[in-house]
Amino acid sequence: MKIQIKFFASVREKLGSSGELLELDDNTQTAQQVRELLMARGEVWAEVLAPTRALRMAYNQQMVIGEVQLQDGGELAFFPPVTGG
Repeated sequence: MKIQIKFFASVREKLGSSGELLELDDNTQTAQQVRELLMARGEVWAEVLAPTRALRMAYNQQMVIGEVQLQDGGELAFFPPVTGG
């Protein structure tokens, strides 16, 4: 399954990326599992996406919690609680 990942505001700035197309294995089915997969990249990824950080997720432009099931072709976005326009 492939999903589009997007990063906004300070998340984008700290990671140095606005997003990527990510191919997931069969064991990665939820938003939280994607977050953990990205954190496993180490250093800045683990810091920015840490569970202790205030971070919002949206799946296909709808606010979600970590247990939302992902579908092929979906879009998962990460952003801080307050972003500018």
